[in-house]
Amino acid sequence: MSFFADKNQQKGGLTRIFNTLIFSRDGLVAAWKEAAFRQLVFLHIPLIFLALIFVSKDNGKFLLITVSFLSLVVELVNTSIEAVVDRISLERHPLSKIAKDCGSAAQLLMLILCAVLWVLVWF
Repeated sequence: MSFFADKNQQKGGLTRIFNTLIFSRDGLVAAWKEAAFRQLVFLHIPLIFLALIFVSKDNGKFLLITVSFLSLVVELVNTSIEAVVDRISLERHPLSKIAKDCGSAAQLLMLILCAVLWVLVWF
């Protein structure tokens, strides 16, 4: 068991929820240090506002806002994969490349989905 799991399991109720919120905040702060995450935030904030203002159907708004948040979630997972791979070793290795490339491909597919949904909802 990891240190964090043991620490959280010993505490319950509001203390556990508070600790989880602190860990999540720390994750967002770490992700913010990554240029790719910041770029996606700066891409999706205007898209969310455009969806709220210009999309007339509620399901269209919901769909576009959801896909924007999912793109950010995928980037958090991608950043996590990169951090774990780098933690294991900074040495170039084919398996490390596969892990990092697959994380990047997941984000690419998410952005393609985002673009397709914008086109479908908009037109």
